Amino acid sequence: MYADQFEIYHGNANPELARKIARWLGTECGKAEVFQFANENIFVKILDNVREKDIFLIQPTCHPVNQSIMELLIMIDAFKRASAGRITAVIPFYAYGRSDKKDQPRVPITARLIADMITVAGADRVLTMDLHQGQIQGFFNIPVDELTAVHMLSRYFIDKNLDDVVVVTDLGFAKRARTFAELIDAPLAIIEKRRIGNLDRAELMNVIGEVRGKVAIIVDDEIDTAGTLTEIVRALEREGVTDIYACATHGVLSDPAVDRLRESNLREIVLTDSVPLPAVKRLSKITTLSVAPLIGEAIKRIHRGESVGALFSSEVSFTQEMLLWEDGQQRHGDGGTAPGRLPAGDDDDDSEDDPVALAAMRRGHR
Repeated sequence: MYADQFEIYHGNANPELARKIARWLGTECGKAEVFQFANENIFVKILDNVREKDIFLIQPTCHPVNQSIMELLIMIDAFKRASAGRITAVIPFYAYGRSDKKDQPRVPITARLIADMITVAGADRVLTMDLHQGQIQGFFNIPVDELTAVHMLSRYFIDKNLDDVVVVTDLGFAKRARTFAELIDAPLAIIEKRRIGNLDRAELMNVIGEVRGKVAIIVDDEIDTAGTLTEIVRALEREGVTDIYACATHGVLSDPAVDRLRESNLREIVLTDSVPLPAVKRLSKITTLSVAPLIGEAIKRIHRGESVGALFSSEVSFTQEMLLWEDGQQRHGDGGTAPGRLPAGDDDDDSEDDPVALAAMRRGHR
């Protein structure tokens, strides 16, 4: 049995997201040293006593991907050898997710390899978000909780009050895009595409569905080089779409994505902070929503043994409201902020003007 408290730790992949999650939970991140020696070997030292504690290690496997993966594995091993009670690898972005099947002769299934490495390192469970394909959950022999940002992203567009909307996606993301379309009460159109070899570009085939004269919202799990996205934009323009928006959970934005997005006719691109966005990539047309409340709520529920799935079924409205939180502040619909407050129905206390008191009251876990 693990101790009655949990601790949040992080590597170097996305420390700001980890700090936001800790603030949502009304706690602070644990202390650890994680750095590279001159010979590129990674050193980890946990600076707190973690014996029998419930540990949540936040480390998306984003740029630099291989270094982030090794940090994750070495930190898991360090916690295991420090006698942590339970280790949950919180991986908001799961790299190598596209390598989830043997679609060519003599190629690896790297997504399965990474899953095996995380398990062997000593993780007891995994918390992740919008995997490239759902079957990656089955690559693990430990429990996996997969969150989705679809509800938060849909709420963002509901608040924009767009008229005559159509949701556009490719076949790989069709199931979750259908949920997105149902949440905003809009029809769904599918892009049929074919990827050319192992290149980061796709040849578009057909737009399946009625899009002419509508406002299109392109939905996907990840924007990498933005090659496919810009091809979809061109195809929709040829079909007579009036305005085009795009949203995705993971804004990887590898070169030359930023230039492509800047030159495209996309009105707005909405991403989450599952992957950190450097200042040089922050275009004026990019909006970032924080997934810290969603991950924080899932962490609290995992620790307490409560349902995580309820966030996306019986408590969908609460999940949608989470997008309004930003670092202890409540966002207005116009992008501004106001003092943090509880979701509707819970704000029956005078502490709603005090974000610190609010965090302790709403997310208390001791």
